[in-house]
Order: sequence, then structure tokens, then C-alpha cells
Amino acid sequence: MASVLGLLEAREKRVREEIARLREESERVQAALGEAERDLQRLVDARVTVTEVLAGPPSVVTLPMGSAVAGSTVPRRETGMAATALAPDYQRILSVLESEAGREGMRCQQLAVALGLGAILYALGHTAEAIEHLKAMPLPLL
Repeated sequence: MASVLGLLEAREKRVREEIARLREESERVQAALGEAERDLQRLVDARVTVTEVLAGPPSVVTLPMGSAVAGSTVPRRETGMAATALAPDYQRILSVLESEAGREGMRCQQLAVALGLGAILYALGHTAEAIEHLKAMPLPLL
């Protein structure tokens, strides 16, 4: 027959192993909980932002364009035509594209940043991200 102390030691060993397993599981659950809480906060922030945007009066974004006129027509190109024949908007775009960075090639986003429109792109990107988060949310049952 096994000794009482031997039985107690065996039982103690099993309980210690169970405690170690539960601690590991607890750490995994805590990490998953933290991630879920961060996801929830991002969704709440997105919902609040979209609600504010939709509730507010329509805002008009004014761009630093000088005396540019919306809907300016581009004159038909002729030999020897100077860039000054273009509307100010187009002159700014042309000057950026003729710069050293522009001659190497630019993506649309780089051109927008060079024209001073980076903040608008940033805001539009966050609004689009917020809308995507809202579309992924399950609809509440009424």
C-alpha cells in the first residue's frame, strides 16, 4: 500500500500542474480580452465620428487655391503656349510636376501632399476607415 505522504505528494504535483495550466490559459484569455477591448474602442470611436459628421451641417472644404475658379476650362494646347495661359490651379499642378520630385514620377497621393492637400486626404481616409468598421458591425435586432 502506498504511503499517505506519497499520495499527498502525487496529488500536490497534479494540483500544481493544473495551476500552471490555468495560469497559461488566463494569460491567453487576458491577451484576447485586451485585443477585443481595443477593437471595441476603435468601433465606438468610428461610430461617434460618423455620427458627428452625419449630424453636422454640410461643411465646405476650402482649398488653398488662390484665385482659382472651380470648373476652369483648359485651353487647347498650341505650339509655344506658356503655362501662364492655364488657370492658377493647373499652373500649381504643372509646377509640382516640373519640379525635381515630379520629374521622377509621382503617385496621386504624393501630388496631393505636394499641393498642400495632405490633410484632406488624411481626413477622407479616416472617414472611409470608420465607415468600413461600421459596415462590419452586426446590426442590432429591434
